Amino acid sequence: MSQQWQSAPQPPPGSYGNTGGASGPRAGFWRRFAAMLLDGIVLLIPVGILLAIFGNGALYQLLTTLLYIAYYVYFEGGPKGQTVGKMALGIRVYDFRQGGSIGYGRAFVRYIARILSAIPLFLGYFWMLWDKEKQCWHDKLAASVVVPVDAYR
Repeated sequence: MSQQWQSAPQPPPGSYGNTGGASGPRAGFWRRFAAMLLDGIVLLIPVGILLAIFGNGALYQLLTTLLYIAYYVYFEGGPKGQTVGKMALGIRVYDFRQGGSIGYGRAFVRYIARILSAIPLFLGYFWMLWDKEKQCWHDKLAASVVVPVDAYR
């Protein structure tokens, strides 16, 4: 990667209004998709255990929802900004405005906003394909971007 991005850990001010491409390196669609797939595989184990214990009832649904929220908020809101899948693919969630971690509050907002991204036939997820900052709707709502780890240390 270019030295320029390693020495400038945050996007330049006013990057929302620029007319060019992304204000820095961004993780691509397939890398993000693969990370999400790996996270789904990691979560299958505890979800399967919960299903075996509680059956497919209301308590199971509640506990599964809480598990997903806890997983994504803890890992994406933490200092590294990486779930297990993101670690494996070398990407992380990054604060779009100030750089660094997005924190647990915004990680929660980002998780809830993922539901909004999925409702209209996953349009919010595909949005990154034509967005200049490669942000999905949940990235925009949480003011975050997903970036390669080696470009933003």
